[in-house]
Amino acid sequence: MARYQPQGGRGLQPRGQLPPRRPLPPPEPPVRQRALTALLLGVLSLIGLTLGLGNLRRGILVAVLTLLFAAVAIWLGVTASKMARRGGTARPRWAVGGVVLGCVGLTFSALWLLVLAVFWPQLNTYYNCMGAANTVTAQQACHDQFSKSVGSELSVLQNGRLRVTRRRPRG
Repeated sequence: MARYQPQGGRGLQPRGQLPPRRPLPPPEPPVRQRALTALLLGVLSLIGLTLGLGNLRRGILVAVLTLLFAAVAIWLGVTASKMARRGGTARPRWAVGGVVLGCVGLTFSALWLLVLAVFWPQLNTYYNCMGAANTVTAQQACHDQFSKSVGSELSVLQNGRLRVTRRRPRG
């Protein structure tokens, strides 16, 4: 028995099968450029993080810049996808990659800024000590001093959280 097929071929299908999709036209050039820019900014945000680890003061500037690059990459990737959807075209290839790399860059930039904010005195002392260390023994002493100071800071932070208790009302 023949099944009814309306024009366009989207009628009843055998069970478990989806109707064939009509391919969407490619996105417009400005949308593709926006998606490619999102991908490039996402990559730059990740590369920038590796460049800012050698110098403490430069690390702050680089972390802020990579945070901005990542945020713009996310914004450009999302808006490129929305523009393609509104225009009835296919999603640009690099939009999702730009959003994903932007999210990774944003996360790592924010974490690096948090580490810098919490451990600034210890990191500053460590970088100054390593700059003045001329021998392997002196560098090891700097590393040991840094490890002890960070360990004590972590224990203070951990104990500070544990001491907060709720008082139960009497009665």
